Amino acid sequence: DVAMSNDDDVRRLALALPETEERTAHGTPAFYVGKKMFARLHEQPEVLVCWRADMGEREALLQGEPEIFFTTPHYDGYPSVLVRLGRISNPRLGEILQEAWEARATPGIRRDA
Repeated sequence: DVAMSNDDDVRRLALALPETEERTAHGTPAFYVGKKMFARLHEQPEVLVCWRADMGEREALLQGEPEIFFTTPHYDGYPSVLVRLGRISNPRLGEILQEAWEARATPGIRRDA
């Protein structure tokens, strides 16, 4: 059985991305590239809020892997998804965080990465 992810994995994987720093947003740890947040730990335990490049990417995840990705009415209209950390492997979490980082990083930061 593949080991699933937790808050510590989120922190380790997010902070490994270039020019990422951890701050607090809405009372929980959040990860920023430049001035833009790309992921944050949700108030609900073992849940991550993660940005996507656009609504199409968001819908693809929600429909393709509903056991991992979900949303709530609060996020309607926003290109972000909620991730069940207990159901996602570290390699997949790393991919999702990398994509979120790319969606939010400025062209200059992406170019230097």
